[in-house]
Amino acid sequence: MIEIRGNVAGESAADAVVLGVGADRALDDAGRWIAERMPRLERLMDEAEFTGKSGQSLSIAGSGDIPYTRVVFVGLGPAPDAEQLRRAAGTGARLLPRAATVATTLHSVPVDGAAEAVGLGFTLGAYTFTRHKSEPKPSLISTLVLLDADEAIVEEGRRGQTIATGVNLARDLINTPAIEKAPEALAEVARGIADRVGLRIRVLDEAEIVTERLGGLRGVSLGSVNPPRLVELRYEPKGAKAFVAFVGKGIVFDSGGLSIKPADGMETMKTDMSGAAAVFGAMQVIAELGLPVKVLGIAPLTENMPSGSAMRPGDVLEIRNGKTIEVLNTDAEGRLVLADGLSLAVEEQPDLIVDIATLTGSCKVALGEKIAGLFGGDEPAALVSGAAAAAGERVWRLPMPDDYRKIIDSEIADMKNSTGSKWGGAITAALLLKEFVGEVPWVHLDIAGPARATDAEHYIPKGATGFGVRTLVEVAKRLSVR
Repeated sequence: MIEIRGNVAGESAADAVVLGVGADRALDDAGRWIAERMPRLERLMDEAEFTGKSGQSLSIAGSGDIPYTRVVFVGLGPAPDAEQLRRAAGTGARLLPRAATVATTLHSVPVDGAAEAVGLGFTLGAYTFTRHKSEPKPSLISTLVLLDADEAIVEEGRRGQTIATGVNLARDLINTPAIEKAPEALAEVARGIADRVGLRIRVLDEAEIVTERLGGLRGVSLGSVNPPRLVELRYEPKGAKAFVAFVGKGIVFDSGGLSIKPADGMETMKTDMSGAAAVFGAMQVIAELGLPVKVLGIAPLTENMPSGSAMRPGDVLEIRNGKTIEVLNTDAEGRLVLADGLSLAVEEQPDLIVDIATLTGSCKVALGEKIAGLFGGDEPAALVSGAAAAAGERVWRLPMPDDYRKIIDSEIADMKNSTGSKWGGAITAALLLKEFVGEVPWVHLDIAGPARATDAEHYIPKGATGFGVRTLVEVAKRLSVR
């Protein structure tokens, strides 16, 4: 854990410093102080064509006239916002993996929540996953010094770090190879979170999943030697002002089942439990922040594997709420386990349900790899999309037209899990999920794109991103003050 603190009286030295630069190379007081002692700075900026444009960065060695061995300048542009500060702080952390102590003035930029954005972005930018490296090179950053910050600003920065720690928890779980995170193992992780932050937990084993009539989860699990689990985490503070339920898809490895994926399609399928990981991370953060809102987190956990006992195309599964689904494609399994999770959530009658899942490749076709699809009614969609924007996670609302419902009609069951068409797959998947939420306000987040990053940038590492944790936390925060 990186220590975030202010500088003590008389302290100036650190291994490195991160400074924001506005449009046309506008520097703050600390930047001007350094520029006066580094006469070659303007030439170096010219050579790098660094103008202070948002997204630009320049890392240079310090000189004997300043107390830093390395100086990182990050562009903020003419009108920075909180997300630009997160990205700038993350860029600074990513460029300084060998520095033990890093100082910054980014928290001084006149933006609401600047210190929280810096603490969050810096902690995310310093993230590495080196567990399986024989010669690991994790970030060495141990301390972030907020220059000239009082204790209130430092505490704000630590709140951002608390959120980032939940994101990094999700990243670790997602990056972990499937061989190490069978459903039983993830359930134990959930127990550890519950013990650490004071959550109530219930874990259903394979026998209880049958008893509780979770036919979707049971059906998907039939091909795997590793038995399924369903995790319920509950945060129930006194004086809670609202009740929200989060449901996260937890397919710990997705081979496609008997409708097997091609080899290259399985390479990233250890990450198909990103929704469940986001729920785990968000539950941890919400409890640590002490938000006055009741939260239920549900994670159906299973592998989707081919075997002689596997679910077959043509099978019909009965979901917890009594509705039936004909399985035509065993690789459309996420909606089957979510149907059970949503049914359980509805029985609790929360004020809002948000499900989150790496659900469809179709959503990536529509929105690319950096934007999640959002489905839901007008009011809940506005709440969640506003929360996502504030948290710095991009979503885009997609339609659920009533006349598309007949596309998932089945001749022998209430609905079918696959249409056989390559068109509108994200929409038909959302329409299937809608069958399991009744009248409870509900939002579905399809994070198939942004849950994984093919390249590192600012505070996003290559691999698992932990997308959704920040949005879920912000949803809870907004419900707590309504």
